[in-house]
Amino acid sequence: MRSTGSVVAVVPARAGSKGIPGKNLRAVAGRSLVRRAVEAALEATSIDAVVVSTDGDAIAAEAELAGARVVRRPTELAGDEASSESALLHVLDELATAGEEPEVVVFLQATSPFTDPADLDAAVARVRDGLADSVFAATPSHAFLWRVEREPDGAVTARAVNHDAAVRPRRQDREPEYRETGAFYVFRTAAFRQHRNRFHGRMELVVVDPRGAIDIDDPGDLAVAEAIALHLDPALNGAP
Repeated sequence: MRSTGSVVAVVPARAGSKGIPGKNLRAVAGRSLVRRAVEAALEATSIDAVVVSTDGDAIAAEAELAGARVVRRPTELAGDEASSESALLHVLDELATAGEEPEVVVFLQATSPFTDPADLDAAVARVRDGLADSVFAATPSHAFLWRVEREPDGAVTARAVNHDAAVRPRRQDREPEYRETGAFYVFRTAAFRQHRNRFHGRMELVVVDPRGAIDIDDPGDLAVAEAIALHLDPALNGAP
């Protein structure tokens, strides 16, 4: 096996979805979610190849038309209980069988339709330069979070999670926290094989545009994505 020194983006895209049937082929502003993911990765200057892992014929065809390689995912790795990590490891094993061992993996989720290729390049650079082991997409949040707990007597109580309920600072006086968007994760292949988890070592985040930090999980999310695509898609908003 040869170490190619390359950067490979992997897009897991199952055919089955309970929330939205055929979700990965649903379109936002005329482009399917899987096509959007593939094209974002191909536009990133640091990514050498894109692989879509799928168990679906239609997804495979769409991925190839968009310019990706396809790795067929076994049935046992395509169920609701299968982890994304298992799909990534399967792709890496398939590449290894072909004598390829990428240096860096970009785990890209099709359910985030507005991934900016520049953000992918920034994350890859941090990993390749040895400044971080795992880098992921996140967006700033100033939300006051609460958790609902049940008391021993059965009563339900709301408790503050990330703030003192007796103190209400202004937004500009609060340091932001960061919400993981799920759009992408970047790490070295060797470390991922060792830890078998996307989170390991020194972790950093790339702060992404909150306007596009949406994860498609239900039909309402698709409607929202369609509405904001006019503002975020360069081809639609007149950007060069």
